[in-house]
Amino acid sequence: MRDLKNYSIALVCASILGFSTLARAAEKSYQVTGPIVELSDTKIVVEKGSEKWEIARTKNTKVTGDLKVGAKVTIYYKMVAEEVEVKEGKAKKK
Repeated sequence: MRDLKNYSIALVCASILGFSTLARAAEKSYQVTGPIVELSDTKIVVEKGSEKWEIARTKNTKVTGDLKVGAKVTIYYKMVAEEVEVKEGKAKKK
């Protein structure tokens, strides 16, 4: 009976891990390439054409090479909604 309980707990843990992995895989990836114009521990600002792209950076951000202002980089990132607030308004008529 004890082995069955341990097996059940292991199965639940594996299922949770599997679902979280699937959720991350479903997030669409994007990229931006250009020279770094501003850099800090929490962000990287890249200039692409006439636009500046500010991408958040964390301690878990993987960096390959010498990260410094002026360096040309390609940043791979994902966009995920953290909160959605629905505004009341007039419904569209069909």
